Amino acid sequence: MKNTEEFKTLSANELKERLEDALEEYHNLMIQKSTHQINNPLRIREVRREIARIKTFIRQHELGIIKTENANE
Repeated sequence: MKNTEEFKTLSANELKERLEDALEEYHNLMIQKSTHQINNPLRIREVRREIARIKTFIRQHELGIIKTENANE
């Protein structure tokens, strides 16, 4: 699980990249689940929650709640 302090320091673009990676991992886990090849079924829950966390921080950037020094938006 990622630390929320780590997400606060990332720019919106970096968060979107992390979101894409997490969604890809979630998709792969769901395929593994459907073929009964999944090693750690609890990882699905962890990734789903990580996706929600990332989306929350992206939304906070959009609303201007979080501002980073290196964001050029």
